[in-house]
Amino acid sequence: MSTTTVAPLTTEDAELLVATARRAAEDAGVTVSVTVLDAGGHLLAFRRDDRAVLISGETSTRKAYTALQLNAPTAVLVDAVQPGGLFHTLPTALDRPLLFIAGGVPVRRDGRLIGAIGVGGGAPEQDHGFATAAVEALA
Repeated sequence: MSTTTVAPLTTEDAELLVATARRAAEDAGVTVSVTVLDAGGHLLAFRRDDRAVLISGETSTRKAYTALQLNAPTAVLVDAVQPGGLFHTLPTALDRPLLFIAGGVPVRRDGRLIGAIGVGGGAPEQDHGFATAAVEALA
């Protein structure tokens, strides 16, 4: 039996994700916090601008965690937690409560989940765009 090895998300990858998301936000005139987690949910990189709202750091971390746990961008999960949605009764007794606001995006390599990025501080649609731009730059 053969196994396929996928390169993990490295610290260098995480730093590129943070720098790209931050640059995209700055270009849009938005101050954000950015969190990058590896596939195990461990913090690889984090940046909170001093001008960002303090809670944006926790927000970016929870967005990344949610994207990682559910292996989907948080932007597409919003409807799933509404009454009648797929995850409406999903328990939140995990290590960290999930956050269903756009801005969390899984990071994949060769089709496999290797981590996640979360961006907080802008409007949800902006945060999603900044996180998506970062993931695209990594590819």
